[in-house]
Amino acid sequence: MTQVTILLEPTVALFYSRIAEAADLPLEKVLSDALFKLAAELSLESLK
Repeated sequence: MTQVTILLEPTVALFYSRIAEAADLPLEKVLSDALFKLAAELSLESLK
């Protein structure tokens, strides 16, 4: 698997950290799920 490093604004990092904590998931999983969902939505939008 490829490792990628991203920089987040402090408020964005806090937002996703709180979601990860509430869902009892690692921050990396929450971020990857959010990015995957965004990619899917953008792909569907581009087909219109």
